Amino acid sequence: MPKLKTLSGRDVLKIFVAFGFEVASQRGSHVKLQRILSGGIRQTLTIPNHEELDRGTLRAIYRQALRYIPETELHDRFYSS
Repeated sequence: MPKLKTLSGRDVLKIFVAFGFEVASQRGSHVKLQRILSGGIRQTLTIPNHEELDRGTLRAIYRQALRYIPETELHDRFYSS
């Protein structure tokens, strides 16, 4: 079974920027990412910008991101083989 990687908030931000998300705002250590699709559809994710994210937090971010990004494209960036 694949194991969840150890990632920082900065690592996760880089992953989503590669998928077209942009930093919309930041409040404290939480960064709001957003991308606007054709038709004006907004997709938003909030990422804590911490040195190391807890596994539960990473899983929650991964599950939320699956609403917008296919699992086949996202899985290898969060899980080691």
